[in-house]
Amino acid sequence: MTWKTAFALCLGIAWPLASAGEQVLRLSTTTSTDNSGLLAWLLPVFEAKTGTKVQVIAVGSGKALELAKNGDVDVTLVHARAAEDTFVAEGHGIKRRDVMYNDFVLVCPPSDKADIKGGSDIVAALRRLASSEVRFVSRGDNSGTDQMEKSYWKAAGVRPPPPRYLSAGQGMAQVLGMAAELQACTLTDRATYATFKDKAALAILVQGDPRMFNPYGIIAVNPARHPGINERAAHQLIDWITSGEGQARIAAFRPNGQQLFFPSALPAR
Repeated sequence: MTWKTAFALCLGIAWPLASAGEQVLRLSTTTSTDNSGLLAWLLPVFEAKTGTKVQVIAVGSGKALELAKNGDVDVTLVHARAAEDTFVAEGHGIKRRDVMYNDFVLVCPPSDKADIKGGSDIVAALRRLASSEVRFVSRGDNSGTDQMEKSYWKAAGVRPPPPRYLSAGQGMAQVLGMAAELQACTLTDRATYATFKDKAALAILVQGDPRMFNPYGIIAVNPARHPGINERAAHQLIDWITSGEGQARIAAFRPNGQQLFFPSALPAR
């Protein structure tokens, strides 16, 4: 058993097999790009153009960056800008590029017992929620969503006490399921919510706050730290996903007619 196979098994991941002559690129990324179907829409085009098999680990952004820091992947695509900047500043990553954006939304049972529906101030909504009897399920996994949620509670200066505040330590799809089952609120990226199978149980109650802007960036692992990484393929993916073709492909991803990600790459400098 190779180290990659053992590592994948530890994470519960089945690596796709590369054909003879194919190079392999290891990508760590946030769950939203995988759960939404975006990667399944993007990566086959890249693979066909380059002859590269992309092996994906979809976890929270914090874990995705940790895998990149350890040299366990070649490139990372995440949405945690402050953590990304730290990652690059500390020399773990190079060639960070903006890729796309969407936004966060606060979803709750449609009954809206906290009376927050229609608001566009996330901090005010969370203060109101904290003073109600409504439960809140947190990712609790240091993902980009989790980091953003914690910043909102900090700005609110209050948080629901246990057991009304539950830290799940799970991915976004699992947390949405928990929130639906428990009749609780949660913060989610819009793309994952749009693909959630039980949307009737949770409704978007708060959206549109500029603080809920959710940018995504892609970063190559620094080969000076980890000489064994596939630097060439990492740069190929970065160049392609930020190219006119890659950006158009992102814009064209519209499940059920709804655009979930908006391209934001700037010309390379």
